[in-house]
Amino acid sequence: MDMADTRQRLIDGAIQTIRQHGITGTSARTIANTAGVNQALVFYHFGSVHELLEVACLAATEARVAPFLARVDAVTSLRQLLDLGRQLHAEERSLGNVMVLAQMLAGSQADPKLAKATSAALHLWIGPIEQALNRLLADSPLATLVDTAGLARAVCAGFIGLELFEGVDPTGAHAALDALDRLASLVEVIDDLGPVARRALRGKLRKSPA
Repeated sequence: MDMADTRQRLIDGAIQTIRQHGITGTSARTIANTAGVNQALVFYHFGSVHELLEVACLAATEARVAPFLARVDAVTSLRQLLDLGRQLHAEERSLGNVMVLAQMLAGSQADPKLAKATSAALHLWIGPIEQALNRLLADSPLATLVDTAGLARAVCAGFIGLELFEGVDPTGAHAALDALDRLASLVEVIDDLGPVARRALRGKLRKSPA
């Protein structure tokens, strides 16, 4: 086994260990056992478990985001973006990837090093979503009202939270996704307004308190 192969096995082993044991059950020993290598190799290749988890989290996220980029670029409406979000949520849930992020977020609450790695991974998702929202809402009367940067972060946080919520209340999680669909319908209605109604709506929004 060469060094590159060992390094990749440790990265894959770290992700699989988080899936199986959660962040509290992830250690150099459990990662090495999962990867089928000597525990000392964790420190030889990465220096520490923290550095391995940082590399593994980013590598796993980059691998999932790459095919997502082409799919999100093809989206032409907010409804399509939400449909893509649903598909992605189902895919990530079946692979256990959302749970990995949820576990990293849980561990980050008391660990600044994990927080840094997890934040970097999350921004790989947030960036394309924010760009898509800016593009889709550019000509909407809501463009000046919606904070797309904040909305992109809310969407990502929501889908991660749904992974945990779905485990205890699947019906509630489904209702939450349906509520987002209704929001998309409302945006479509607003976007279909004629020029006079659009001007009236913009005027009303300008007069509304911040």
